Amino acid sequence: MLYIMRHGTTDWNVKNKLQGRTDIPLNDDGRAMAIDAGKKYQNVNFDVCYCSPLCRAKETAELVLKGRNVPIITDRRLIEMSFGIYEGLENSFQRMDIPVHILFETPEKYEAVQGGESLEELFARTGDFLSEVIRPEIEKGKDILIVGHGAMNSSIVSQIKGLPLEKFWSEGIEQCKLMKL
Repeated sequence: MLYIMRHGTTDWNVKNKLQGRTDIPLNDDGRAMAIDAGKKYQNVNFDVCYCSPLCRAKETAELVLKGRNVPIITDRRLIEMSFGIYEGLENSFQRMDIPVHILFETPEKYEAVQGGESLEELFARTGDFLSEVIRPEIEKGKDILIVGHGAMNSSIVSQIKGLPLEKFWSEGIEQCKLMKL
């Protein structure tokens, strides 16, 4: 079985800043969320956890799986989508004057911003991860947890569920909530 989870809260989440690949740590609330998730999902079996190498995802995985004998393996293909020159911008989700806003409103029309990643690139790397790592593990009957990020997780969910780009955000990847795929 495959499960997916988004990292806990960071200070940048609170300020509605685009994090992307900027390596921002969990804040105290994010750590508490991950600890609570660990308790809530303690009876869900995981044979292995794959996670983004960014510290907010890695720490979430460590806190959720604390005290369990579950290996945590980082993979660069699970890093968050790059938002290029707009990473660190405050109130990014309310700003209509920036091109990256299109990603959140009409993802099918999004074109990568300067220094950023396109949805095609995101889908290619996460698709490679799914076919090279996840599918063989699932075929062996393994229970797998992926801990990642909003856009990266949405790309995995979209590919597994066969969602069109228009529905990219439709599954609502909540922080520290386990989604069974």
